[in-house]
Amino acid sequence: MPETTLLYLTGFSLESLLYMILFLAIPFGLWLGALIDLLRSNFADSITKLIWLVVIVFIPVLGAILYLFIGRKQKVNTINQHSNTFQ
Repeated sequence: MPETTLLYLTGFSLESLLYMILFLAIPFGLWLGALIDLLRSNFADSITKLIWLVVIVFIPVLGAILYLFIGRKQKVNTINQHSNTFQ
């Protein structure tokens, strides 16, 4: 059986699979990446981290985009702190 026949038998055409990737998988990956980056990062105060968490969770795609452009600049740089302890 050709691949296109199998796709139609499952109810999804190749075009609809591409649309699902474009409109579901990419935004979900962006949201998940922003959430993971937020949770692994340190901020000057915990209220900033909490505010970004609320923004990312309740405004998923727009919140993730805003965090990636604005929120990442607010993180505390911990690389310099660790490098000073080893010298």
